[in-house]
Amino acid sequence: MARLFALFSLKIRSFICHRSVKQKVIAVSILCLTAAPTFADTILILGDSLSASYGMPENEGWVAKLKPELTQHTIINASVSGETTAGGLRRLPKLLESNDPDVVFIELGGNDGLRGFSPTKLKSNLTKLIKLSLESGAKVLLSEVVVPPNYGPRYSKSFNQVYHQLEDKEDITLMPFFMMDIAPHKELMQRDGIHPNAAAQQKITDFVKPWIEKAVLQ
Repeated sequence: MARLFALFSLKIRSFICHRSVKQKVIAVSILCLTAAPTFADTILILGDSLSASYGMPENEGWVAKLKPELTQHTIINASVSGETTAGGLRRLPKLLESNDPDVVFIELGGNDGLRGFSPTKLKSNLTKLIKLSLESGAKVLLSEVVVPPNYGPRYSKSFNQVYHQLEDKEDITLMPFFMMDIAPHKELMQRDGIHPNAAAQQKITDFVKPWIEKAVLQ
């Protein structure tokens, strides 16, 4: 889209050089309007309960709080509580077809870890999610997911490494796990000790927003 804007600006400038005063005024006006473009992108969020406003009204969740801060973009929240990478993989093709997103934000893997699924399967499913998104023409922002060490150091290490392996291998942006600065604070967590509460949602929005903006501009 940036290349199209540059080409359009070049044509306008060429037009200005060879036209009457009146035509030049019109052309300059158009150029001024396009000098600082704000492109409207569609952002698809494919996540689990951490992005699905679990335990609170939808309008209190971090995605709902993000929308008024990025009004130039269309944000579609396709997150489902309890979702795994396998579930996301089943839903993604239809979501890509119906929404044609410019950016796909993948926040999945937590439920795979809670259920003790194989890191090998996690990597396979995430790889497929990434490739489907890239093949559709979308950019991919992948959220890191970290499982606690009480799952065993070997499993936790293998699980957590998957996201960094994908960052090295695939053409994506990897965002640090937004729960890292939330989970240690009981006042920001629900009673289950797994999900962030309403007080944490704006903090998550503030954390995620620059990463979304970075992905859009890539």
